[in-house]
Amino acid sequence: MSGLYGERHRFFQDQHGTRRLAERLESLAHGEFDPQDREFIERANMFFLATLDERGRPTVSYKGGAPGFVRITGRSELVYPVYDGNGMFLSLGNIVSTSEIGMLFIDFQSPRRLRVQGTARVLTSTEVKSVGEVPGAQYLVQVTAHHIFVNCGRYIHKFGNETLSPHLPDEQGHQPFPAWKRLDFISDSLSAGDQGKVQKAGGPIGIDAYRGED
Repeated sequence: MSGLYGERHRFFQDQHGTRRLAERLESLAHGEFDPQDREFIERANMFFLATLDERGRPTVSYKGGAPGFVRITGRSELVYPVYDGNGMFLSLGNIVSTSEIGMLFIDFQSPRRLRVQGTARVLTSTEVKSVGEVPGAQYLVQVTAHHIFVNCGRYIHKFGNETLSPHLPDEQGHQPFPAWKRLDFISDSLSAGDQGKVQKAGGPIGIDAYRGED
């Protein structure tokens, strides 16, 4: 009985004669982080997060931070911070609804991918204190890994720019106010606190004046 594959996966494996290869690769998957996994994850400055809502609809999010923002906290556990975003809370709401997640870590310099599949939950304030607070984090999410495995990296293209986003919270948790919240078709829907920040930044702007978040 496979923990990764269902009958539809098997259909395609059998169509292409890769069932034995797929089984070998599954046998190499593991449920605890080894030293290579730990090193790869704890130097990562980004990952992609896949979650499912209560109706089975998926969403994928990019999560970025300074190296070390994802921490291994147990043999099969890791923790990552949730920083201020667009206020939709799609990933966080999905995690609370279904808990099933997938994480994809990519090294764009020496092409390599690492996948983590498991379940996730939002830590309580008491639990946050026990694992250590992260400046600027609204929440901490704990992931319990069920399958950890390396994927082929041959189609990963190389990136040379390792500059971190200037919007990452600093050691005191401070971060710049995002320009997109000043857009005139967004600003009137913000919280009172953010509307005050829009005015302090010079007021709303039109889409033609928006130049991204650099």
